[in-house]
Amino acid sequence: MAYAAVLSLTRILEHTLNHDYQYLILDEKQQILSLLERVSSMQDFLENSTQKSCETIECLEGRIRNAAYLAEDIIESHITDRVVSGSASHWDESFCQNLNEVIEEIDTIKKQAIKIEDESGVKDLQALTSLPSAGASKHASSGTSTTMGLHDDLMNIKERLTSGSSEFETVAIVGMGGIGKSTLAREVYNDAYIVYYFHIRAWVTVSQNYNVREILLNLLDSMKKLTDIMHEESTEQLAELLYRNLKGMTYFIVMDDVWDVKVWDDVRRSFPNDKNGSRFMMTTRLENVADYANSRPPLHRMRFLNEDESWNLFREKVFGKYSCPLELEEIGRKIVQNCRGLPLAIVVIGGLLSKATKTQNYWKNVAENLSSVITSNDNQYSKILSLSYNHLPYHLKWCFLYMGVFLQDFNIHVSDLVKLWVAEGILKPITSKSLEDVAQENLLDLVERSLVLVCKQGSNGKIKTCMIHDLLRDLCLREAQRKKFFHVTDGHLQGPHSSMRRVCIHLNRNILHDDAESLPTFLVRSFLQYEHLRPPLNVSDFWLLRVLHTIQAGYINLPKEVTELVNLRYLSGRCNKRWPFASIWKLRNLQTLILDRSFSFYPQVWPFSIPREIWRMSQLRHVQLVGAFLPDPPTTRIQGENSIIIVLENLLTLSTIIDFRCTEEILRRIPNLKKLGISYWKLGALADWQYYSLNNLASLHKLEALKCHIVRRKPHFLHSLILPHSLKKLTLSGGGFPWEDMTIIGSSPNLQVLKLKHYAFKGPKWESNEGEFLQLKFLLIEEIDLKHWIADHIHFPRLQHLVIKECTCLEEIPCGIGDIPTLESIELHNCADSLVDSAMDIQEEQQNWGNNSLKVLVRVKYEKF
Repeated sequence: MAYAAVLSLTRILEHTLNHDYQYLILDEKQQILSLLERVSSMQDFLENSTQKSCETIECLEGRIRNAAYLAEDIIESHITDRVVSGSASHWDESFCQNLNEVIEEIDTIKKQAIKIEDESGVKDLQALTSLPSAGASKHASSGTSTTMGLHDDLMNIKERLTSGSSEFETVAIVGMGGIGKSTLAREVYNDAYIVYYFHIRAWVTVSQNYNVREILLNLLDSMKKLTDIMHEESTEQLAELLYRNLKGMTYFIVMDDVWDVKVWDDVRRSFPNDKNGSRFMMTTRLENVADYANSRPPLHRMRFLNEDESWNLFREKVFGKYSCPLELEEIGRKIVQNCRGLPLAIVVIGGLLSKATKTQNYWKNVAENLSSVITSNDNQYSKILSLSYNHLPYHLKWCFLYMGVFLQDFNIHVSDLVKLWVAEGILKPITSKSLEDVAQENLLDLVERSLVLVCKQGSNGKIKTCMIHDLLRDLCLREAQRKKFFHVTDGHLQGPHSSMRRVCIHLNRNILHDDAESLPTFLVRSFLQYEHLRPPLNVSDFWLLRVLHTIQAGYINLPKEVTELVNLRYLSGRCNKRWPFASIWKLRNLQTLILDRSFSFYPQVWPFSIPREIWRMSQLRHVQLVGAFLPDPPTTRIQGENSIIIVLENLLTLSTIIDFRCTEEILRRIPNLKKLGISYWKLGALADWQYYSLNNLASLHKLEALKCHIVRRKPHFLHSLILPHSLKKLTLSGGGFPWEDMTIIGSSPNLQVLKLKHYAFKGPKWESNEGEFLQLKFLLIEEIDLKHWIADHIHFPRLQHLVIKECTCLEEIPCGIGDIPTLESIELHNCADSLVDSAMDIQEEQQNWGNNSLKVLVRVKYEKF
């Protein structure tokens, strides 16, 4: 897609000028600066065009994308040649000529785009007076009347509409396209009790390109108050007419399919508040729109149908009041399962099958090709799902489409997703924010737009894993292929070469190695592999590769030739018991390095040593290893002058380092570190801990998360440790510290998450102290031999979640814990019956006091005999 390609090119040009200037001669620098100026102007133009109600860029997208890709190829190839040769002394006429041609093409595109936009702008202005109706009351009773799975929702909404405050209130229904928001709203609107309760009802469908005048006219029409003369009135006069017709009445207004918070601002003054229980309800896919209009929490979030609800809806659509034939039920349930609880998909496929031949072979074909069957037979279905994508701003479209590179039904780890987004170079930087923070905000935006589903939240409340609905993933794949953004294959590697800059291999059952070798290696920039090929690809052929993701492709070792990929930004994979790269320093652009160990093959793997050259890799952002020794950094001297310190200013994550020494020399090289994982193996007394300089950790002023594993019991560890005030999350495993030392941790002023695992503390009694853990929100106690815990609500004043796992000796939870006003949940895994009973007593006591928000979850692992 054009914007993604332009943004990627912008990042490459900036990187070339800032980090690869030694490989350019003066004239080449000037030419790249000239290109950057034009590309930045094109980026601004594209961003501004998204805010207008015209589609002027669509016809030029291919040319913009191709020009950006060509410029990337020219520059990256040129720099790579210079890096390999180690020289930038000679004039490259072809390089300058090729860049000139790209510059001329971009100038031509820009002029044509401006001309088209000016012309279409006039047409848009003329069209404003003839917009189609925003919707009328007839929409309130159209569509399917099926309420399968909506009974509880219906009762909940009716309760909110007809009870509570007499003040004018608003209720917002939010959820993804096709999940049943409008269906629920129609059922509520036409409910007999609602019709009786409110004097006046009115319905209007708003949609994306709304017009305030049309909304007002349709509301008056829905109320049966519209007259011919009203069509001549101004918008302000119509707003006044609506107000007067509602004044003194108990009314119920529904605005369906709202996409902009401005809609509420435009019409709210027409709704009088006579304190008579009048209500307003809207449906939207956008959480920020729902939040803006919703009077009081919570939002009404639509859920997917469960298995039984889905089957009953499908059966009713296909067979009406009759039962499904036994020979079709198994395959029918498979079809329903593939709809993943989305009512729209179930209704559409049910309607198709109700009219089609009812044979096992036909239904089997439908089950195997559900998405293509639906989209080819129902254009309205595709339009409904596509609306959310089309409404996205450019910078989010790329992020959403990228979700398609992951496997179907795959729980996507947000930490991996963020690193991939950063490495791909398509995140728009924001001043004072890291690219990782920008990525997190983009993901949250997609969640709030009901396009991405949250699977699991971490202990800090952030999204840990996510996924997208299968049918939205199909939309991603189709659109990405159409936009030539990436190519996903479950079979032969066939398709237009221009779409193969990003290649994802999902299944290898039908992939031939000859097909893989036919990939256009010069074009491929990202290679994500979920199944391995035999024999493996020769990765050195992909000499301009930026992303290589193979960690989920089974136990295959990364080849040593990887270090020849000098443009690589992201590398994840598995390796055996040895460090796989002799020349890691060649990966001068590497941002993310993730190496897992093949433990299933090497059960007694010992840590390996990282080459000292890693300190020369200034672009590193994330280093995640399974056990490694970090060498002391070298210093570089120039002609006897003072040493030059190489600082890894971009490094945010470093784990897991064995026997990590927190010397000033090391810590000043990683000043912006946010996450650190360390493990100590050697035996030692207090004097030995001084060797590791743990007190220096306090100098890492941006460290937010520390994970520390202590092999064997080392009770003096905490006495040597000084935690930075910035620390928010601490995980301790092993060590066997005395409970008296907990005050060292409890005094950390900003600690929000504490996880104690595998005998981190040892001893039968923990007596908590007042004035500690003032910010703690999450506490995990796992595999600890604690018997008696003495604590009250004053000891953890902000605790929200308490999790206790495998603590078979602990007899009870202190009853005062239940009085913590912020406590939301207590979760127990394989604990003593008395501990479970105490948790239940706490919950019951809180319920007696009217606190029904505290949840207790008990999980028991049963032994298999």
